[in-house]
Amino acid sequence: MIIFIDMDEVIADTYGAHIEIYNKDFNDQLTVAMCEGSEVWQNVPVERQASVRKHATLRGFFRNLKPIANSQRVLKELSEKHEVYIASAAMQFPNSLEEKSDWLDEHFPFIPWQNRILCGHKHILSGDLLIDDRSYNLEHFDGRTLLFTSPHNVNTQGFERVDSWDQVAEKLL
Repeated sequence: MIIFIDMDEVIADTYGAHIEIYNKDFNDQLTVAMCEGSEVWQNVPVERQASVRKHATLRGFFRNLKPIANSQRVLKELSEKHEVYIASAAMQFPNSLEEKSDWLDEHFPFIPWQNRILCGHKHILSGDLLIDDRSYNLEHFDGRTLLFTSPHNVNTQGFERVDSWDQVAEKLL
């Protein structure tokens, strides 16, 4: 199989990073539970929303993300059996290109650079499976899709869903 895996909120914890930075910057106690069903920036006072929306433009934001639990182990196993590509919409934040590549070198060294697609729209992808946290990326994919649960998409319906990398392993390994 040809499998495409998104980065942000699928193998890299951007949601948690937004909350961590926000709490540090504003000495607040925002939690994931307080934000479920929406974006982090939508759950802070209006005068602070622009600050949260700028996180992804900060140097080091993408480079310092934590891997999603068990993603490294399961992706390694998948890559031994299938053709695995990382497909991330990285063009919106130009500094993310280098940072995402360096992050993958560190956390997913078994995914070679030739299997990394840092792109704009994902509708250009053609393969057997796409795992993504954004339903709009899944809507136009011709193969099988798995919606990876993230706090922002807990209310999204109409897609086959996986809540963890262990569930991905159960379905694909």
